[in-house]
Amino acid sequence: MDLLYFVLLISVLIFTHESGHFAFAKIFGVKVITFSIGFGPKIVRIRGKETEYCIALFPLGGFVKMLEESKAPGEILPEDRHRTFEAQALWKRILIVLAGPAMNILFPVVLYTSVFLEERTFLPPTVGVVVPGKPADGKLIAGDRIVAVDGASVSSYPQVQRLVGRSAGVPLRFTVERDGRRLDVMITPVDETETRELDIVEHVARIGFAPSFPAPVIGVPRTDSPAYRAGLRTFDRIVSVNGRKVERLTDLFATLAANHGDQLLLTYLRPVPAPHALGGLCDIAVFEPGLVTVTPMPKPQGSTSGAEDETTRAADVLLRTGVETADMYASFVPEGSAEWQAGLRAGDRITSLDGKPTRLWMSMKDALRDGASREHLLTWTRGGVDLGGKFEVRRESWEDEFGQPYERYVFRTTHWMPNAADEMVPNPSPLAHALRRGVEETVNVIRFIGTGLLRVVQGRVSLKSVSGPITIYDIAGQAGAKGTAEFIWAIAVLSVNLGLVNLLPIPVLDGGHLLFFAVEGIARRPVSLRVREVASLVGMSLLVLLMLVAFKNDVTRHWDVIVRQFREVVGG
Repeated sequence: MDLLYFVLLISVLIFTHESGHFAFAKIFGVKVITFSIGFGPKIVRIRGKETEYCIALFPLGGFVKMLEESKAPGEILPEDRHRTFEAQALWKRILIVLAGPAMNILFPVVLYTSVFLEERTFLPPTVGVVVPGKPADGKLIAGDRIVAVDGASVSSYPQVQRLVGRSAGVPLRFTVERDGRRLDVMITPVDETETRELDIVEHVARIGFAPSFPAPVIGVPRTDSPAYRAGLRTFDRIVSVNGRKVERLTDLFATLAANHGDQLLLTYLRPVPAPHALGGLCDIAVFEPGLVTVTPMPKPQGSTSGAEDETTRAADVLLRTGVETADMYASFVPEGSAEWQAGLRAGDRITSLDGKPTRLWMSMKDALRDGASREHLLTWTRGGVDLGGKFEVRRESWEDEFGQPYERYVFRTTHWMPNAADEMVPNPSPLAHALRRGVEETVNVIRFIGTGLLRVVQGRVSLKSVSGPITIYDIAGQAGAKGTAEFIWAIAVLSVNLGLVNLLPIPVLDGGHLLFFAVEGIARRPVSLRVREVASLVGMSLLVLLMLVAFKNDVTRHWDVIVRQFREVVGG
């Protein structure tokens, strides 16, 4: 099956490339003698009016043979002399040669668009979590629904992302629905950078909110609180209050904040560890249901509910019930880690990092990443007792299979704050969205592969990263086994790769021909046949050398697989 996927993938890429040359040759009236997919003996041959269409035995390539002036005298009919490739104007020859790589680069737009057409629903433009210290902090609150950005109506979260993403440093007017009324808030997105593979730096404008709502998983920090005395514990997931289902943490807090001291009946699910499950294959937790009655402390005289902001409401709920979000509670601290050695344990509530209060786990991890190489002071509470310790984030270094070095810093402690089930909204314009995303993804792939080629030339990426047909065979098999979408994705990436490689200024490649045309345009005369022959010989030698390097890398990388499959074939 892998062989079938490989042949299909290569054939599609070659057909796309050669179709570009063929189509523009026909458009400009150049006579095409042969259109072939593959090299070697022809296994399929169809004779057209003037072109022979072939499928050859070896699929690693293809060609479009056009009528050329270099043919022996008498082989070109007088009426066909104007239809030779060389007889065409320079700009036409450039377009014919450029059409092959261009088709490989543009074809992924169609492929990606077909994949993104499957995105029929999106997250709504609702504020689930506001990141402390970001532009939206203090201006948006959980539960806000964004209906417009600078007057442009929005109905989904991706629309908000798109409008914000191109407006770094520009104040935007967000129209939101809050508690049944509309209001406008001004927020200025900030430019944030992310370093990806190959040292590619991405600039993204953000305001600092996430659309997904935390599930009603609670933390119980004090042993003298109504919640603890009733039997609730940290990481309990509240299911209902007085028989009414609760799905979001904000809904739970709203219900508790509205209570004036009346008894509440809460049902919950408690994760109980089940170590060495499935015969020791993994450690999991199972939910055990429970039912408790909680009586919040009465509200102070003169206080109102509903008018307070999110922070005030959370503080009120914590004071009167002893319940808060479980976001800042450590759920797993690896034994022997730097955090463990500092004294941190599962169930501890982290309160500050380097003297600054912590309000959100993701913000704390961002701060750790920014100051990864230095020692940090962490403080936490355990059973109402303040504790703390110093530690350094773990540094991990490694090389990938191509010899490319990587480094990262890892905070190994984790928390458990699952999201509630999202209520999706329909995609308002599936085709426009798919086409836009197809173009964006193609541009991203072009940038990535182009940067990779540049890094190889610069010597910053090892030649071990150069791959050949064995690696493509492996990619085709794996992608095909994962499904149609993954296979299409692989074709798209390899198509861009083929297009860009063919544009390299190496004689015998399309980029080499374009280089000759550029010289011809400057010198006002074609490059001499002798120069082209020598350059082609040098170019061919360079390509053969590159192919040998790629083949060596493939064999080294897949030696175990090659040996195993060989033994299966010979029955050894």
